[in-house]
Amino acid sequence: MVEHPSVVLGVSGYTATIVPDRHAPGQYTLDVDGTPQSHVDLQHPKHLLFEYVRRIGYGIDLLAPAGEAITAVHLGAGAMTLPRYVHATRPGSRQQVIELEPALVDLVRAELPLPRGAQIRVRNGDAREVLGKLPGGLVGVVDLLVVDIFSGARTPAHVTSQEFYREAASFLAPEGILAVNVADGAGLVFARGQAATLASVLPHVAAVTDTQMLKARRFGNVVMFASRAPLPFERLPRLLASDPAPAKLVAGHELTHFIGHALVATDATSTGSPPPARSIFQTSTRRS
Repeated sequence: MVEHPSVVLGVSGYTATIVPDRHAPGQYTLDVDGTPQSHVDLQHPKHLLFEYVRRIGYGIDLLAPAGEAITAVHLGAGAMTLPRYVHATRPGSRQQVIELEPALVDLVRAELPLPRGAQIRVRNGDAREVLGKLPGGLVGVVDLLVVDIFSGARTPAHVTSQEFYREAASFLAPEGILAVNVADGAGLVFARGQAATLASVLPHVAAVTDTQMLKARRFGNVVMFASRAPLPFERLPRLLASDPAPAKLVAGHELTHFIGHALVATDATSTGSPPPARSIFQTSTRRS
């Protein structure tokens, strides 16, 4: 059996492994506790393999004129796929990445080096704690704040609450966008609650996912966007429809219907995202 570069993470105790794609040189998947968490194409950082990451990528493409540098904060590093994408599509962007696991950052930097000249600063620690310690100069000026936080295959409860999203929203520029990756399964109870929670903090919210997820037929990802200003997504439905994995933009009255009677999550009531079935993310590198 081929041994791939790996490390036992000091906080969670999970094993993180960098797995090369046997059929596509220069492409790698970061696997954490049996869950594929990131895909990186070192030669073509604009290539976003995972469906939900492409959907966030479309939002990044539309939030400002093409090629314009932005200020971005990423909560959750993974293999830094989206920071690489921002650097490739918007050169000169200033980016902050917050990651709980220092050993993960070290592994990624050693095996999947960041591009030269990228203005990407990595801060270690719990996303919510470090968010509260970011320089005051970032308050009100962040164009993009991505929340993609997982411990294994689940998002921890303390980064799903109204109080957390209020703090995150305080960093946004007037037209800045908060992008959140939400994992959920049948019934979409958690996703509906997250949409309700975001809508209680910011006035303009939209969700993107495929129709099978909307019909609550399978486990998967719902990408949510929120902003103080109307989302600049006039072109997004067309981009989603032409994607290799077509998806739907849910906004306005459709989003209100999607939320239904879902309750806003607070620090007192929030829960982590539901765990997927173990069979969903079976990989050859899985370890007990």
